[in-house]
Amino acid sequence: MKHFLAISDLSSGEVQDLLDLAIKLKEEYFKKGNPPYFKGKVLGMIFQKPSLRTRVSFDMAMRHMGGDALYLSPNEIGLGKRESIADIARVLSGYLHALMARTFDHAHVLELAKWSEIPVINGLSDYNHPCQGIGDALTIQEKFGKAKGLNVAYVGDGNNVAVSLMHVCAKLGWNFTIANPEGYDLNPKAVEIAKENAKETGIKLTFLRDPHEAVKGAQVIYTDTWTSMGQEEETAKREKVFPPYQVNAQLVSEADKDVIVMHCLPAHRNQELTDDVADGPHSVIFPQAHNRLHAQKAILARLFGVG
Repeated sequence: MKHFLAISDLSSGEVQDLLDLAIKLKEEYFKKGNPPYFKGKVLGMIFQKPSLRTRVSFDMAMRHMGGDALYLSPNEIGLGKRESIADIARVLSGYLHALMARTFDHAHVLELAKWSEIPVINGLSDYNHPCQGIGDALTIQEKFGKAKGLNVAYVGDGNNVAVSLMHVCAKLGWNFTIANPEGYDLNPKAVEIAKENAKETGIKLTFLRDPHEAVKGAQVIYTDTWTSMGQEEETAKREKVFPPYQVNAQLVSEADKDVIVMHCLPAHRNQELTDDVADGPHSVIFPQAHNRLHAQKAILARLFGVG
C-alpha cells in the first residue's frame, strides 16, 4: 500500500492480510511485547476533529512498535486556511515518515495524499472511516472466525462509519443490511462501489427502513451516534427522527442468539444504545475500541514495509 484512504481501495486479499497481521501483532504484544519494528519512524497526526480513540490508539501503536507520534492541532495546521494543503503535505513529507489526518472534508485527505511523498492514513473523514472498519472487522473475525455469509446489520444514520463497515463486509464475504430513516441514506457513490465488490464475493446488500426486519438472523448489530461531529445544528431534528432506531434489549432479542452488539464510540447512552445493551452480555464495544490499536499497527506496518 502507498496510502490507506479507503477500504474499497484494497483487494479482499489485502484486507484479510491486514487482519491476519493485526492478529499476529496483538498476540505478540500480549505475550512479550512487539519488537521495535517502527524504530526511527515518526507519525504526524493532523486533527481537525477532536478524538479519544484515534489519537491515543495511533500514538500508542507507534510507541508499542518503537516509533513516535507527533500531534498537530487544528490551530497549528489550519488545512487550506493558513497554508495550502499541497504545501503542507510537501513540507511534512520532509519531516515525518507517515501522516494520519482526521478531517471534516474527505477532499482534504485526498489532497494530502496527492501531494505527499510519505504514506497518508485517513483517520476519519465525512465520507468514510477505514481505520474503524479494519478494527471492526478484526473484532468480528475474533468472534466468528473467517466464516463467510455472516449477517451484519447496521441500524441508524448512513454515515461514514456505515460506509466503511459496508465496504469491509463486501470485501470479506459478509452480508450487509442497513436500516435507516428516509433522508439519512448511505452515500450513493459508496453504495455503487459496494455493489461492485459484492459481485466478486457474492454477498447480499440490503437497504431497509425497518430496524426489526434488518436484525432478523443477524450475528452482528452495529449502531452509531445519531448526530455526528459537524452536524450539531441538526441535533433537535435528529432526536425526533431516530428513536425507532434505538438498539435496545427488544431489538437485540430479535437477532441471532449469539449476536454481538457494536458501536464505534463515543456513545450517547440511552439514545442510540441503551445502557443494558451497552454493558450487557452481547456487547463488544470495549474490545472493539481496543482493537483499533492493533488494527492500526497492521496498517502502519504495511505502509512502512516492516513486520
